[in-house]
Order: sequence, then C-alpha cells, then structure tokens
Amino acid sequence: MTTRLLIKNAAQLITMSGYSNRPAIKEEMSQIGVIENGAVYIEDGIIVEVGTSKRIVEKYKEIIATMEQIDATGKVVTPGLIDPHTHLVHAGTRENEYAMRLQGKTYMEIMEAGGGIHATTRATQEASFEDLFEQSKKRLNQFLLHGVTTVEAKSGYGLTLEHEIKQLEVAKQLHESHPVDVISTFMGAHAIPLTEKSNPEAFVSRVISDMIPEVAKRKLATFNDVFCERGVFTPDQSKRILEAGKEYGLIPKIHADEIEPYAGAELAAEVGAISADHLLRASDQGIQDMADAGVMGVLLPGTAFFLMADFAQSRKMIDAGVGVALSTDANPGSSPTLSLPFIMNLGCLKMGMTPEEVVTAATINAAHAIGCADITGSLEAGKKADITIFDVPNYLTLSYQYGMNHVHTVIKGGVTLVKGGQLL
Repeated sequence: MTTRLLIKNAAQLITMSGYSNRPAIKEEMSQIGVIENGAVYIEDGIIVEVGTSKRIVEKYKEIIATMEQIDATGKVVTPGLIDPHTHLVHAGTRENEYAMRLQGKTYMEIMEAGGGIHATTRATQEASFEDLFEQSKKRLNQFLLHGVTTVEAKSGYGLTLEHEIKQLEVAKQLHESHPVDVISTFMGAHAIPLTEKSNPEAFVSRVISDMIPEVAKRKLATFNDVFCERGVFTPDQSKRILEAGKEYGLIPKIHADEIEPYAGAELAAEVGAISADHLLRASDQGIQDMADAGVMGVLLPGTAFFLMADFAQSRKMIDAGVGVALSTDANPGSSPTLSLPFIMNLGCLKMGMTPEEVVTAATINAAHAIGCADITGSLEAGKKADITIFDVPNYLTLSYQYGMNHVHTVIKGGVTLVKGGQLL
C-alpha cells in the first residue's frame, strides 16, 4: 500500500535543486531555490514533486484525502541538514581541558602532555560496546533534534585495531538501528599513541598493513582520513596512509592545515581526496589546488570558536571555486557541540558567508562532501524525503537569531521523527 505525505503552505521552501551531480561553487552557492508558499509531495519515502502549494494541491486533488498532510504555514522547509564531519562515537568528555585552555594552554600543548585525543582514546578503549553505543545514540538523537538527517562519523579514538573496529561497529549498528543515516570514516591515523611517540613509523606501518585491510575486509567504512599536522602525521606519512586506503577502496579525506600551514590542502588535491577539512591555515596555493582538483572544503567554525583561533578563509575559498560545506566537527575536545544550526550562524558571523551560502553548505554541498548527493541534500523528485521544517518566517532568520534551535519538524525517508521540537 502506497504511503503518501503532503507538506504544504510553507512560507518558504528551499529546494537546493540543480546540484545533485556536482557541488555548488562561487555564486551558485547563493542560488538556493526559494519557492514561496511551497509544497512537497512524497510517496513511500521518496519525493515525487515540489512546487507551489496551489499547483501541487490542484494536481493531486483526486487523491489528497488519502494523504497525511503537514501544514507548514509560517515556516521554512529545507532539505534535511547534513553534517559531513563528526567524531560521533566516543566515550567521555574533556571539560577539564576547557578550563586549562581558558588559563592559556594550547590544544597541542594539552595533547602532547597526554590529554586531548589521548584522553578520549583512553576513555573509548575502556568503554564497553554497549556503553559506547548508548553514549553515541544520545548524541545522534540531539543531531536529529537539531534538524540533521545524515551524519558522517569517524573512528580514531581507538588507535589499536581492536578498538578502531569497536568504534566502527558501533557506528554501523547506529546506522542500522537509528533513523539518522551514519556514514563511516576510518581514522586510525588520528594521533600517534603515546607509547609509540619515539617510533611513529611503526604505527604508520600498522595503520597501513593491519588496520586498513581489516576495515576494508569488514566493509566498515567508506572513507579513510588522516590528521596531517606537525607533531601528528607528516605530509609524507599522510600520503602513504591515504594512498594505501585507496588500494582497498577507501576514499581519501584529510584533516588539513588546522594548526599551521602544512601542505594539507595541496596533498588533498594530489591524492584526489573527496574533501579537505578544517583549513584554518590553508595556503593560497593549496586553496587553488583544491579548486582545480574539485576537492570539497569542509569548514568547521565551531572548532575555531571553541579554541579561540582565527577562522578559515571561507570567502577566499568560495571566490576561488572551492565547493564549501559546513560541519560541527562534534568531538569532546575542540568542538563539543551537536548544533549544526549554530555552526551556520558562525559561518555568517565569523567567516563572512551569506545566509544563502550557509544553507547550501549544510545541505547539498555537505552531501557532496560525503558522497551522498545523489540521494539526499536537496528537495527534488526521486530523492529521499529527508526534510527539516523550521519555525521561522524566512530563511534569513536562521542566521539572524543565533544560538537558538528553530527546528519544528524533522522527516526522514518520509517518516516524521520530530514534531514540535520533540522526538516522537
């Protein structure tokens, strides 16, 4: 039996149509496809048609009585938000380090002293599968309440084959049991274990020879990521890790140029990465190389905000032709937030992006950054009915009223999961 859903009377409906085959770049990022008094008609979880309420209601008047209907009067309807860079699966928190940073300690100083990633690694290794699953599920619920229908989730707090697999298995179970889609990234090269600081090459070899083949064999990840940063993995080590992943079908991603310029953006272009993320210190050459190679730039303003650092140069990237996406970088150390709408606020207020550009960056371009733009990220016929309805009169309000959760309704695959701001 066909299930039918009609969303109608939206003050504004944002389609993001026309960019399923490639990301929006330059001025295209401002072309968000606004339909006043818009409607979406859905059958069996797939979008059938998008248009004005008058036209859609008239066209389907013969069967309208068979449809579930949502009246979006006075609200804004967008594609479900997509978060393309998270560290969703981990145990514990690091509020003690927050206090240390307020006293002047830097992120790298804390990490080199055994805190940072290493602190979360210890907590994650000690956590049972069940505990890790429950902690991560709570976070995923919060993403959903903030309008997110798809997330990317990285490993990288295991740093041994056993515990990296555990993280990825938790992400897999979340994907299978939770309505939000979870797309997994292997990031065994997140940090060099403290026990191997004097011999990092041994750990690099283990990532390449032991971890990557096993992750690929078990089909636990789509992407392979590395933290290319001075004091972590060098550009040469990062390249070898990413190229090894490609041999096993894992698509390269890279944490690039976060703390200092380190040729990460250039490396992303060289290895054909789907995205380079962070980019706070990316060079002009690296940005141009990314644009020429079609590498997405995933910007994480929550990290700069929380670490009290300078922000990525989004305007320079957009003007150069880099497809820009936004993400929370949700993690316990440098960006402990689960609010992608707040990240959109920061995109405008701290990186000079326009309200239209941040909507693009959190929907269709975010989908491109994790390889799922063919099925989600826009409101177009044939795509999954992943939809967020905001209780605001126009999309400008989303970036104007900062630090607020305006999500009213979230629909995933045609099923309403959040209504009135509450999980159903």
